[in-house]
Amino acid sequence: MADERKPIIFSIDDDPQVLRSLRRDLRGEYRRDYRIISTESAKEGLEALVELKKKGEVVALFISDQRMPEMLGVEFLERAKEIFPKAKRVLLTAYSDTDAAIKAINEVQLDYYLMKPWDPPTEKLYPILNDLLEEWQVDYRPVFRGIKIAGYQYSPKSHNLKDFLAGNLVPYQWLDIEQNDEAENLLQLHQLDRKQLPAVFFEDGSILSNPSVQEVATRVGLQPKAQSDLYDVVIIGAGPAGLAAAVYGGSEGLKTLLIEKRAP
Repeated sequence: MADERKPIIFSIDDDPQVLRSLRRDLRGEYRRDYRIISTESAKEGLEALVELKKKGEVVALFISDQRMPEMLGVEFLERAKEIFPKAKRVLLTAYSDTDAAIKAINEVQLDYYLMKPWDPPTEKLYPILNDLLEEWQVDYRPVFRGIKIAGYQYSPKSHNLKDFLAGNLVPYQWLDIEQNDEAENLLQLHQLDRKQLPAVFFEDGSILSNPSVQEVATRVGLQPKAQSDLYDVVIIGAGPAGLAAAVYGGSEGLKTLLIEKRAP
């Protein structure tokens, strides 16, 4: 499994020494199955989560310190939940913050709180996180990796895009804006409105709103424009006869152009 495809354990603490220790323990136990991401800044963490969401990444577990200068850990976890609602959430607290942690369990649906320090991790960290991650895995369904199209079911533009991608054997996922919550979430995440549909979302986080087929073709690596001004042979239509003629022309050394409206 490629590292970027793994679910993420996201940790945050404004104390660099504590964060290094936490990151070391997390990597030592979970790096085979999870990607470990850490940050010292709550604001930067939230910005990073939005970008991860746009790229189709999945966060399995949040671990956040409670006392941080930019915002309290409870607030960070509450805002992080809006981006990754199914992720488990753990609060790191000192003994003086125990009451706040217990209150957070009831008020913001915190999954657990851990006391600092957590030494030894084999007794005070891993058993707790293992239980939470096992619980998360039960409901986890790997997200679709590839192009997503959000639009209206009976929109001609949506149909043309789907027909083009299917005809060229480009995998995609269709999201009906009126029936699929993920479609609405993607619009909000990218600050789009329904007037800009259909929208095409790519795996790297980029988007095309209300695009033409030519724009999508260029984006997926197809060649919608002729590269030269002059050809010896131009063949219209990439059916069996057209393909055979193109192969024959090329084998004879002729500069051959094959034009197909939809897909070979």
